[in-house]
Amino acid sequence: MTAAAPINDLPEAILTTIIALLSDTRTRNAVALVSRKFRTLERATRTSLTLRGNARDLHLIPTCFSSVSDLDLSLLSPWGHALLSPSASSTDPALLAHRLRLAFPSVTSLTVYSRSSSTVEIVSSLWPRLRRVKLVRWHQRPQSNLGADFDPLFQQCHALSDLDLSEFYYWTEDLPPVLEAHPNVARSLTKLNLLTASFTEGFRATEIRSITVACPKLQQLFVACMFDPRYMGFVGEEALLSISTNCPELRVVHLIDTSSLANARGDPNDDGFTSEDAQIGRAALVDFFSGLPLLEELVLDVCKNVRDSGLALEVLASKCPRLRALKLGQFHGLCSAIGSRLDGIALCHGLESLSIKNCGDLTDMGLIEIARGCCKLAKFEVYGCKKITVKGLRTLASLLRKTLVDVSISCCKNLDAAASVRALEPIRDRVQRLHIDCVWQRENPQDFDLNQVNNYDVGDDDGVAVSRNGNDYMSWCDEFEQRISKKCKYGSDGDCSYMPTNGYANGNGHGNGNGFWGDETWERLHYLSLWIEVGDLLTSLPEVGLDDCPNLEEVQIRVEGDCRGRYKPTQREFGLSCLARYPQLSKMKLDCGDTVGFALTAPPGQMDLSLWERFFLSGIGNLSLSELDYWPPQDRDVNQRSLWLPAAGLLAECITLRKLFIHGTAHEHFMMFLVRPDLNLSLRDVQLREDYYPAPENEMSTEMRVDSCCRFEDALNRRPILD
Repeated sequence: MTAAAPINDLPEAILTTIIALLSDTRTRNAVALVSRKFRTLERATRTSLTLRGNARDLHLIPTCFSSVSDLDLSLLSPWGHALLSPSASSTDPALLAHRLRLAFPSVTSLTVYSRSSSTVEIVSSLWPRLRRVKLVRWHQRPQSNLGADFDPLFQQCHALSDLDLSEFYYWTEDLPPVLEAHPNVARSLTKLNLLTASFTEGFRATEIRSITVACPKLQQLFVACMFDPRYMGFVGEEALLSISTNCPELRVVHLIDTSSLANARGDPNDDGFTSEDAQIGRAALVDFFSGLPLLEELVLDVCKNVRDSGLALEVLASKCPRLRALKLGQFHGLCSAIGSRLDGIALCHGLESLSIKNCGDLTDMGLIEIARGCCKLAKFEVYGCKKITVKGLRTLASLLRKTLVDVSISCCKNLDAAASVRALEPIRDRVQRLHIDCVWQRENPQDFDLNQVNNYDVGDDDGVAVSRNGNDYMSWCDEFEQRISKKCKYGSDGDCSYMPTNGYANGNGHGNGNGFWGDETWERLHYLSLWIEVGDLLTSLPEVGLDDCPNLEEVQIRVEGDCRGRYKPTQREFGLSCLARYPQLSKMKLDCGDTVGFALTAPPGQMDLSLWERFFLSGIGNLSLSELDYWPPQDRDVNQRSLWLPAAGLLAECITLRKLFIHGTAHEHFMMFLVRPDLNLSLRDVQLREDYYPAPENEMSTEMRVDSCCRFEDALNRRPILD
């Protein structure tokens, strides 16, 4: 028997194809260490690269990635400084530009931090064949002429087809004149991302009309708008129709109100209706949808009432057969949920992703109708819907058991943490991504049996119980129950997660009292997102049913609220230690950026932000994290987000951390805690990023400036890395 040929004996063309299919960066780096041949092939097939490190170290710029076409320079250190500007003092911008051009001659896609128009001028001359450009700027716009940031790009890069300004602060008046001045480049644009979170009012209707007239070939359009009719230039029916008329080839459209981009949490007790209606009628929506036959993804987050939208959504289903993803904000009357006949949004049979936000009249029966009609849903998000309960959501999960893997439940009055988890029990062994609110009060603790669907009543606007009418609907419920019963009885589904029986389990681990198995784990859950109010504890998370997640790899926690006026918590720890029960947890995003407090002296009986940070981060050393993104709490009065001494000491105890990104600033001597030789020897990538608006022009709250960053990075790089 002959021995198998080693992989080195494969033809070079086959090896090149195999290595080119690798996407994970660390895996590619490991492949490059096998041999010189593997290293050459890996470098030759690397097409995307993000440069980190300090821009002053020109000799460390890699020169072996000549095939890279997608280059990210936005994270070079010191972060946020004008590295390619003549005003930069850390390095010679001309020399840096020359080295970059020699090292990466094939770049066609670029991401760069641009403090001023000089940076855009340099990169445009370096790579005139750029097809995709993403500009990043969290600092305030400098005083310059309209369009000065974009004009060099349109002058030099005639092949530009993709412009991303989602993280770039500018004025809405800057873009339209540039598009009109360079009509050939504007007509070649196929993707335009204008979802800038720092906008206060967004693009006006006239500006949207000018942009769409100048860019008729657009296939993807993302725009931050103002739909409030109380403002001059608000987006209404004429602006919508101009989009569909001027850009009929659009496949992806995101029109989002700027108030929604602020990401502020709403009031769960709100009824979902605003005081003002959007100036968008049903007829205009029908014409808008009819003009976009190639539409595949649509987001309309209006933040003002759009009433009786069901008929328009039926037209959307018929006129846009390719539609796969839909998000609607402040749309009411999505479906009538009367009888067994499907209508409204339930006729969008091809949907694979659906997000419903602030729908004031969505009920449990509406959820059931959506599940019946949109039977291909893999992702479902519901936000701010007051009338839905565990009953409707649990039935939806049962109906979509075959496909649903990504669920987000937020700001719904009747769905606290325990209720949300209980509603998802039918698919707990299938869910891969999950978001819930850590609201521990149980508004409606009654158990729910799937068999109760047949007898479920819906309340009308006057509070009178109205029974679901129509024998067809009752027959469908009976048929559905019988079909599921047979699958569970005979095992045809393979891994049926619930028992459709009227009996109750006896608490011995084989059931939970409502007909569902209680011993199943969240075996496929690898991402968990949580929202929690400041002052609440995370320790109750395992108790609501998320105690067994053996493959959970990443957790994102957003803490929101005002610390001012709150007294010292009775508990010393926020509760991060409870996450130690998840053995595969390696990545965490802890976002306290929306937590507001006193950066300096707090009133008697209250805590300043340094003590709140200690409260939030206590116990993080018990976790085996390899990557952490941390947003410190802020003091809005002085625009300060800083890492304080207690937090630096606690982060230094994370002995397994390899990457640490602090989205704020810090004192240099606090940062030096992270490089102590007796603590974490695995840490190799640390950066301060003030990626919030407005980022301070000159950091005066701490001494962490360019020289301080360089000294810290030198200390970090001097340490031996075990692997």
